Amino acid sequence: MAFELKEDGFRLKDILLVVGIPEATYHYHVGNFDREDSDSEFKKIITELFKKFHERYGYKRITKELKKLGHSINHKKVYRIMRELGLKCVKFMRKSRKYNSYKGKVGRIAKNRLSRRFSTPIPLQKLVTDITEFKCLDEEKLYLNPILDLYNGEIIAFEIKKRPTLDLVMEPLKETIEIINNHATYRTTIHSDQGWHYQHSQWVKTLKENKVFQSMSRKATCADNASMENFFGILKQEMYYGEELVNYEELKRRIEEYIYWYNHVRSKGKLAGLSPVEYRTQPSQSAA
Repeated sequence: MAFELKEDGFRLKDILLVVGIPEATYHYHVGNFDREDSDSEFKKIITELFKKFHERYGYKRITKELKKLGHSINHKKVYRIMRELGLKCVKFMRKSRKYNSYKGKVGRIAKNRLSRRFSTPIPLQKLVTDITEFKCLDEEKLYLNPILDLYNGEIIAFEIKKRPTLDLVMEPLKETIEIINNHATYRTTIHSDQGWHYQHSQWVKTLKENKVFQSMSRKATCADNASMENFFGILKQEMYYGEELVNYEELKRRIEEYIYWYNHVRSKGKLAGLSPVEYRTQPSQSAA
């Protein structure tokens, strides 16, 4: 059989007819070759991103990071590639008990001003705080008290100590008061549980002197401070659970490093894929 000649050679459909391959099959395999080349490129980039973010990002966050780099890719494809590569966060193993600082009523309990309204478009308007406990080597413990801004989820101050003393909450409060006095445009409310630290006269007096509203959860109602509980959950899942126990100083260093990374690098979906600091400092926010 003679092929019909063209200026650039034989027609594709004539060649396929001779070799006995349907045209649809040919295009299917060509598409697969193209996909394999594309997958090979994305596998390399996705692996690099997974390592860059300390193996803490799942497929949704990796997809957003790829789009930030200018790649057009569907989250389903990222999920498939990560599954093929075995890239999965596994830091969800060990659990630690919740620290309970409630010791009965020792002062006047503040009302719940927040009432589970955890969002605000105004920086420094609504802040939440709490204490969490970590186990270290040699039966040591570490206590963390952060203060979080509900505007963008940023940790604006925190303290770490070996014992849950009053200074654990007063030091970050003093730092926060300074930030409020310099930058707040609306009267601030700080919400906590009913732990003895937050009922202490020094805590209450400091808030009153600086015209900061005090708000408290109802007793044994974690949902009243869900935003703080959520931060503790994320922190422990991403840098504590599944890791070997370390001494106090090393764990303190890791937490400090994580909080900086959480504030400046870790993207949040409800902040349009930006980190808390990126969201706060973007031009549109700075001009507001």
